[in-house]
Amino acid sequence: MRTHYCGKLTTKDQDEQVVLCGWVHRRRDHGGLIFIDLRDVSGLVQLVFDPGRSGGAHRTGHSLRPEDVIEINGAVVRRSPETVNPDLPTGDVEVNVTAVTILNRAETPPFSIDEPEEVDEVLRLKYRYLDLRRREMLDNLLLRHQVKRRVRRFLDGHEFVEVETPVLTKSTPEGARDFLVPARLKQKKFYALPQSPQLFKQLLMIAGLDRYYQFAHAFRDEDLRADRQPEHTQIDMEMSFMSVAEMMDLIEELLADLFGSVLGAGLNCPFARLTYDEALLKYGSDKPDLRFDLPITEISSVFAGTKFAVFARALENGGAIRALRVPGGAAFSRRQVDELTDFAISSGARGLAYLYVHGGGKVTSPIAKFLSIEESERVLDETGSREGDLILFVADQVLVVALVLGALRSRLARELKLAGEGWSFLWVTGFPMFKLDEETGDIAAEHHPFTLPTEDTLDYIDKEPLKVRGSLFDLVLNGVEIASGGLRIHQAGLQRKVLSVLGHESHKMESDFGFLLDALRYGAPPHGGLAFGLDRLVMLMAGLATIRDVIAFPKTQSGGCPLTGAPAGIDPGQLKELGLKQ
Repeated sequence: MRTHYCGKLTTKDQDEQVVLCGWVHRRRDHGGLIFIDLRDVSGLVQLVFDPGRSGGAHRTGHSLRPEDVIEINGAVVRRSPETVNPDLPTGDVEVNVTAVTILNRAETPPFSIDEPEEVDEVLRLKYRYLDLRRREMLDNLLLRHQVKRRVRRFLDGHEFVEVETPVLTKSTPEGARDFLVPARLKQKKFYALPQSPQLFKQLLMIAGLDRYYQFAHAFRDEDLRADRQPEHTQIDMEMSFMSVAEMMDLIEELLADLFGSVLGAGLNCPFARLTYDEALLKYGSDKPDLRFDLPITEISSVFAGTKFAVFARALENGGAIRALRVPGGAAFSRRQVDELTDFAISSGARGLAYLYVHGGGKVTSPIAKFLSIEESERVLDETGSREGDLILFVADQVLVVALVLGALRSRLARELKLAGEGWSFLWVTGFPMFKLDEETGDIAAEHHPFTLPTEDTLDYIDKEPLKVRGSLFDLVLNGVEIASGGLRIHQAGLQRKVLSVLGHESHKMESDFGFLLDALRYGAPPHGGLAFGLDRLVMLMAGLATIRDVIAFPKTQSGGCPLTGAPAGIDPGQLKELGLKQ
C-alpha cells in the first residue's frame, strides 16, 4: 500500500511522489494550512494540507483526529531553513498532500500517545496495544530485537546450534514452584511448564551436540517484583569440554560484541571478579554494584575485649561487627539517622549504632561513652574515616550483618547519587553448593541439584555438606544479576550422591530424575553452561527500572494480565474433560 516509511524520508527523496500509511500523531490547524505529523513504526514525518493544492484532501484533513489511520499521496519537499526541525530525523523535509484516504477512525485513547505523561501502569497494561505505540515503548522492543539478533549472530559464528526444547514437560523438584497443566488424554496426570531447559540442555550435551543455545521461555510460580515475571526469556547456553574460565572468556567476548554493536559502548575486559565470600564481606551482597566505592569494613577484632555489652554479646554468640563509612554523613540530621535505623531493623538488624566524626578525631554518638579511646581511634583508622563522615555499625550474626549493611550501602548510594554512568560487570564465583531452607531447616540446593562440586571441597559432602562449594558463577551488571551458570555433574554416581544429600531417597531419585541418571551412564561429557535473563539485560541496556517495559505483554506485580483478564475462570465443561472438579 505504501512506497516509503514515514521516518525514513530525507532530502534525497525531494520531489518524489510518495504514498505513506500510518497514524495521525499530532494535528495543528493554522487557519489555511493544516499540519499533521504522521507516524509509523519508523518514526514521524510532517504532512502539509494546502487548500490551494487539493481542496478535497484539505477538507478531509479538518476531520482527522489523533490515532486515525490514513493513507496519503503527496510530494516530498525540502523545508525552508526557518522551519527545519532539528529534533526530528525527517525534520528537513515535509510532504505536500494531494490525496488522503481514511482507513480507520479511532476513538479518543484513554491516555495520550503523542505527549509524555505519567499513566497508571494497570491502565497502560489494559491498553497495551496503545501503550506500545508510544515511541519509547516501541524503541524498547526494537532494542530487544537488536539484542537477540546480535547474540544469534555471535553464537552462530562460534559453532553454537539453536535447539528448541519442550514447553510441556515433567514436574521435577528444582527450586521454584511449577506451573502445572492437566493432561486430558491421561486423566489425573500433569505436565509442568519448564522452570528452565536445564535437564534438556544437559541431555543435548550427552547427545554430543557440543554447543547449544536457545531463547527459551521459563515459567516459575513465585512472588513477583520489578525484575521478575511468571514467564520470562532466557538466553540459554550449554557447552561441552570447556572450563569455567573458558566460558567466562567467551561470554565477555559476546558482551563486548553486543554492547559495541548495539549501544556503541566499549567494555573493560576482563571483567572484575570476586568470590561469594569476598562480595558478602566487602559489599554485603552477592550481586554488588561496583560503580561506587562504599566498602564494608570488618572490625570485630577492634572490639575483642570491649566493655560495650551489645558488641560483646554479638561476638560471644559467634557473630561479627562491621562498619560502613558514609562520606559526608556527619551532615545527616537525627531524623535521617533514625530513618536509616528503621530501615536496618526492617532489613533484619536488631538496631543500628553510629558515630559522627568531627575534627581532631572527636566522635559523638549515643554509644560514644561506651567505647574506649583506643576503640574509637582504631575504628576511625580501620574505616579510613575523616572529619565530616558518619560511621554505621551492625553487630549480629555474620550473614545478618552482611545483608543489612549491604542493603544500607545500596540505599545510601541511591540517596547520595553515588553510582556513576557506565557499565560495571562483575563475576561472582565460589558459591556454596548447599544452603539451609529457612522454612524447613532442611538442606537445599543453592542454585540447582545438577551443579558440579569443586574438587577442593568435595570431601565435605558426606559429613559437612554446607562447606561444599559449587563450580558456580553469576554475572552481575550494575548491581543486577543478569546471568548464572556453572559446570554440571556428568557422572551418575556423584549425581546420586548430591540428590541424596538433598533428601531424595532412591525411589524418589528414579521417579523424578531417572531419565537423567540413565543418560549419565552412557558416556556423558564434562559440560556446563549458563542462562542470561534476556529481560533484565535489555532493561539495563535501555536504562529502565522494570522488565515489564521491555516485555510486549507482561503481567502485573500480582501476576494478572489487565489486557486479557488472565488468569481467569474455566468453563465447568472444560474441567470435566480434564477429570477435575471446581
